[in-house]
Parts: sequence; C-alpha cells; structure tokens
Amino acid sequence: MSRTASHIVRPRVMGIVNTTPDSFFDGGRHLAPAAALVQARRLIAGGADILDLGAESTRPGAAPVPAAVEIERLVPLISAIRAESPIPISVDTMKPQVARAAMAAGASIWNDVTALRHAPRSLAAAAELGCEVVLMHMQGEPRTMQAEPHYDDVVAEVAAFLAARAEAAMAAGVARGRIWLDPGLGFGKHMIRHNLPLLAGLDRIVALGFPVLLGASRKAFIGALDGGANADARLGGSIAAALAGAAAGVAAVRVHDVRETVQALGVWSAIQGAGRRT
Repeated sequence: MSRTASHIVRPRVMGIVNTTPDSFFDGGRHLAPAAALVQARRLIAGGADILDLGAESTRPGAAPVPAAVEIERLVPLISAIRAESPIPISVDTMKPQVARAAMAAGASIWNDVTALRHAPRSLAAAAELGCEVVLMHMQGEPRTMQAEPHYDDVVAEVAAFLAARAEAAMAAGVARGRIWLDPGLGFGKHMIRHNLPLLAGLDRIVALGFPVLLGASRKAFIGALDGGANADARLGGSIAAALAGAAAGVAAVRVHDVRETVQALGVWSAIQGAGRRT
C-alpha cells in the first residue's frame, strides 16, 4: 500500500479499463486494443496502484460474453501492459478459463463478481493458480440482479455471505492471505435502501479480517442522490464514497478516475496525519 509522508496508509487505487462495448460508464471507449492500452498508460501515469481489466460488462441487464471473446480482448492487452510496466493486473471475469489465460499472460488477481460460484471448477482453479482473488457479493446475476432485491439486514447478510465464501475458498486451497472481499455496491442492491447502509457499515465488512475492495465509482446510487445525474456527472459522489471507504479501513478502491481519487486520498491521509500529530 502507498504511504504519505505522514505515514498514514491510504487505500490502494485500482484503475478500471473496460474493453467492452456496453459497460455503463465507458462502454466502447476502450474496446479497440490501442485505445485500451492508451487508457492503461493514462491510469498508470495518474497514480494507479493496480489495473483492473474487464472484457464482459456486469452492468444490470448485461448479456454474457463467450470466454473466447473475453480472452481475445484481454490477453493481448495484458501482454502489452506487462511489456511496459510491472503494475499488478487484475482481471474482472467470472470464468475460470479466462482467469487461467489472463494469469498466463501476466495478471495476478482474479476479480470475480460471483465470488467463485459461476462454474463448478472456479474454487479449484483459484487454488491451482495461486493468484489473489476478489470475492464479491451479488444477489442474483447481472441480467436479473436489480429485479426487486431484498434484505432484512443488508450489512449483516452481505458480511455473512462474504465470510462463507472466504471459508469456501480456503477450504478449496486458496491461501487466506490471497483473499479479498468486495461488498458489491450496486450488484443486487436498491440504489438507496441498500447501498447507503453498506457504505455506512463498511467497518463491519473490514472487521472480517480480509482486505476489502470498494467499487462505488460512477454508480447509479450517486445519481439517485443527486437528482438523477448521469454517469458523466458523478465524479464528486465517487470521490466521497472513496473517502468513506478510506475512513472505514478498506484496502483498495476501484475507480474510473484515478488521478482525482489519488489526489483526494492524498489530501485525506495528510489531514489524518496532521490530526495525529496535534
């Protein structure tokens, strides 16, 4: 993790590169390999600690993409980035065959929105690969997840699910130190009734004892709080959510706007350090 001069640990910043035609914010902008590589370079220059590459949209209602298409979109990009930079690369996929191809090309993190539930071999594949894995909570699946999601206690239920998936991963042979958790903001959650309590209760997810990845960038709940602002107008809310995550102790934030988030977290950590010195 990065440290400021005041020795306050800030969350790592994971920059998003979507090589998809239909992602909710930047769909199509980086579908061409050259455009995706330019975006990766821009995020690295902006201070990204990790890159997260995705080749299948998981926005509400998204259609699935064949594994071969994901691999075709991801592997050349991973190889090109790896030829230029040692930055850790995460691959956002639910398919073990895609994860295997990505790790062979130079990725080291498997970011799975299904928490290794999509395929019968997912848990075993993660153990065999020996990579870091991000286990995310999602109620339902991308095409249906926003169809009346329901929780009695969203924080408790998400925490219980993530703890159970971490136990399942460890039982399959994934080392505890390679497991991350993600509460899955916007994945099978009502924009206000569920996402806001999850943000307010992040410390309970952090208390499970695993590093937590927070993905709030540009999501619809920000627009719901801001009179319906579209994704292009949600930067301020994205930064506010990242700062809430930092205060709760998350290990990383997954964002579209790397330079702005790095700056905000740098100021936040400097303030925290100044407060500790007084």
